Amino acid sequence: MKNVTLLDSYEQNAFNLEKKYLKSLESDKLLKGFCEIAGIELNAEKYGGWETSAIQGHTLGHYLTAVAQAYASSSDEDFKKITDYMISVLAKCQAENGYLAAIPESHYTQLETGDTKGTWVPWYSMHKILAGLVSVYEFTENKQALEVASKLGDWVYSHTSKWTAETQKTVLNIEYGGMNDALYDLYKYTKSENHLSAAHSFDEMTLFEPLYNGEDILNGKHANTTIPKIKGALNRYLVTGEDYYLQVAKNFWDIVINNHTYITGGNSEWEHFGEPKILDGERTNCNCETCNTYNMLKLTRDLFKITGDTKYTDYYENTFINAILSSQNPETGMTTYFQPMATGYFKVYSSPYDHFWCCTGSGMENFSKLSDSIYSHNSTSLYVNRFTSSTVTWEEKGLKITQNADLPTVKFTINGSATAQIVLRVPDWTNNPTVKMNGEEIKIKVKNGLVILDREWQNGDTIEYNLPMKITVHPLHDNKNAVAFKYGPWVLSADMGTNKMETGVTGVNVTTPMEDETISDVLVIENDSIENWVKNINENLVQEDNILKFTLKGTNQKLTFLPHYKQHTNRYGIYFHLEEKGSAK
Repeated sequence: MKNVTLLDSYEQNAFNLEKKYLKSLESDKLLKGFCEIAGIELNAEKYGGWETSAIQGHTLGHYLTAVAQAYASSSDEDFKKITDYMISVLAKCQAENGYLAAIPESHYTQLETGDTKGTWVPWYSMHKILAGLVSVYEFTENKQALEVASKLGDWVYSHTSKWTAETQKTVLNIEYGGMNDALYDLYKYTKSENHLSAAHSFDEMTLFEPLYNGEDILNGKHANTTIPKIKGALNRYLVTGEDYYLQVAKNFWDIVINNHTYITGGNSEWEHFGEPKILDGERTNCNCETCNTYNMLKLTRDLFKITGDTKYTDYYENTFINAILSSQNPETGMTTYFQPMATGYFKVYSSPYDHFWCCTGSGMENFSKLSDSIYSHNSTSLYVNRFTSSTVTWEEKGLKITQNADLPTVKFTINGSATAQIVLRVPDWTNNPTVKMNGEEIKIKVKNGLVILDREWQNGDTIEYNLPMKITVHPLHDNKNAVAFKYGPWVLSADMGTNKMETGVTGVNVTTPMEDETISDVLVIENDSIENWVKNINENLVQEDNILKFTLKGTNQKLTFLPHYKQHTNRYGIYFHLEEKGSAK
């Protein structure tokens, strides 16, 4: 991330809001629970919400990762000071046996007996803490962070090494986040066989085996419990090279994308996967938990690194724009838990200092790494994965490339000289892209979804990449007349006003939007068949004056559509049921 600078004004604002929020949080309030467990005095009060529950401590883990990423992205020394201070306090809080958490150690031994009374998901919190420690070492080179993480990994091993098969089954039956993933990351640095063994103890083979065989067994499974397990499986492949775990991850990704994913890239209803390809029937005010999207993108990023398959970068771009950027309020910087797919609801955001939902933590991480995954490289090629204004320094080749994106045109300017490939992704939302090199159109070949420009680059060279865009219609599996619309990379949603913007509460103090019963998700086609109306969608959803605003034509509802990520404080509609005049509905 240190080699990439954001130039896009929307993303710059998103990052600046996140940096401001991270600096506003008080380290001592996040550390208080850890100090209490260690018997250390600290003059602070804990934050509220989930940070006063049996999951407390999870936010500190996310926060460490987010602050370390913000440092890597901005080189702002204030962020390094935060992590250095917090690591120094955590080192003092760490018990002699390596234990470190904001809940009593007894929660872990209690869970091994199957007794969950008075506890919640202790291994989930431990995953976040361990991942945060490793992130601080990775992004700030704080050696004490790795020492603390290593001792904590040894403590984990002291438990897992004693598990019987029955104990392992009991523990893994309770949400444990990505403990395998975090321990494999730790092992990459420590090379400790104990850490490798502990990681494997969290590999849930009874889940992996049907996925390896291509079976969709996700119905009823808690989505954000399941996705990190698969990220951990993929991390085992990266550590050990065992193809079995790569196949598990590839099959899982295909199953989720093909059978359980909405147009934004999000998935699930009330945190759970449903029956395969039943999506219209599962649209409510509690779809698409943001943590699921965060974890799917982490999985997707690694699958692309391994395979180079552009289906992963297509998904990454779509989901980043339409689910991640969409999850932040660009005025306050606060983020969502759910993003409803039922028409007429609205986004609800966390409060700065009271909720501390899981999605508050993953939200901190999402918006402190916005420069991540725009570009990738190997020894010979620089891949442009996402089209957003930015600069990238390719140190190995001595090149600096500036991207100015104003879709449908993206222009690149080269600084420096080197022989190399610049590889442009051909996104799934365009046809017949063209390239001009230094102002002259050149003949290009598209291979495996990529345009490869291989030459000796000279200082001042320019590339102009044109990507034609149009409106496309996207039906759901279980109802071909339940459709959503995209324009190029942008999912479109209708502005449905601000009437009765009332909220309720679900689950563990999660705020949700309430219904406005006057809103209808039915579009009656006035003087045409559904088939013809859809076929002529570019005449029926019309762009206004070359801005990203579209007016619906030929239906009973006169709606205006905008890119979904720009809908923040109003009710919206993504999916609509198309009906012909006189139909039963």
